[in-house]
Amino acid sequence: MYVKQTTSNLPSRYSRIIMRSKLFVPGTRPALFSKVLAGPADAISIDMEDAVIASQKESVRKTINEFLTSPISNNKHKKIIVRCNGIDTPHFEADLLAVMHPQLDMLNIPKIESANDVLMAIKHIEAAERVNGVLAPIPLLVNIETPKGLRNAAEIATSHQRVIGLQLGLNDLFDASGIDRNDSASIHTIMLMVRMAASEAGIKAYDGAYPDIENMQGFLAETAMAIRLGYNGKSCIHPTQVEAVNQMFVPTPEDILLAEKIMSAARCAQHDGVGVFMVAGKMIDLPSIQRAQVLLDTHKRIVDATNRS
Repeated sequence: MYVKQTTSNLPSRYSRIIMRSKLFVPGTRPALFSKVLAGPADAISIDMEDAVIASQKESVRKTINEFLTSPISNNKHKKIIVRCNGIDTPHFEADLLAVMHPQLDMLNIPKIESANDVLMAIKHIEAAERVNGVLAPIPLLVNIETPKGLRNAAEIATSHQRVIGLQLGLNDLFDASGIDRNDSASIHTIMLMVRMAASEAGIKAYDGAYPDIENMQGFLAETAMAIRLGYNGKSCIHPTQVEAVNQMFVPTPEDILLAEKIMSAARCAQHDGVGVFMVAGKMIDLPSIQRAQVLLDTHKRIVDATNRS
């Protein structure tokens, strides 16, 4: 059994994070780090796991550590994420000592399968933070990419306040189960399961990477499905995917207009003591009002972020 744990001083700014696009960059290619930070992606995700062979792990740790301690990483308008190696690998603790730095916005942990995995990881993370003088707890983006992890997704999402998002890893999950990566029904089912797990915890859900770089139509279709299911962003593995993701995850003018009408009607309804009312032929209640407010808040943060960059 596990007991949900919290970190009371987790920075509140992470609850309002905008991360439509997250571009993966191999840790072996440091020349790309500054290019991605200067590009349109909302976040850079430096990979220490799949993109790095065993003989390169140590040198990549040094490379990423140098990046995180350099002025280049001090970019307030971009999120810096590192995907470390899994907790069951011999690389995990050394990875943490290399990357747990104040400039790191989020640690992405792969192949988490239970709440106990999260809590065990956090013990090592806290130790690395103490060694490196990290004062503010660094949040976690946890990958759901194994059958067991999928089964325990809600448990993982609610395990600790540091977990601020679930990231779906369809490629690993489907390969392990022999499922066709292009089967839309299977994709929809798994996406929905992970989204509901994130919703139970009140955290965000991020779609994983689409492996076929040349199939832009498939990529856009999968991104659109993620948006319909309430995901907050999608991983990209090539720069050509970033702009499309950024544009698709912006609320449409029609959505914004409807949300504004709902909020205006809600203020009138509150004044009149009415709990349920109609807007554009649809019944509006408290969840609808909350969704409209979230949409307007999200749109404002996207506009603000775009104006700053």
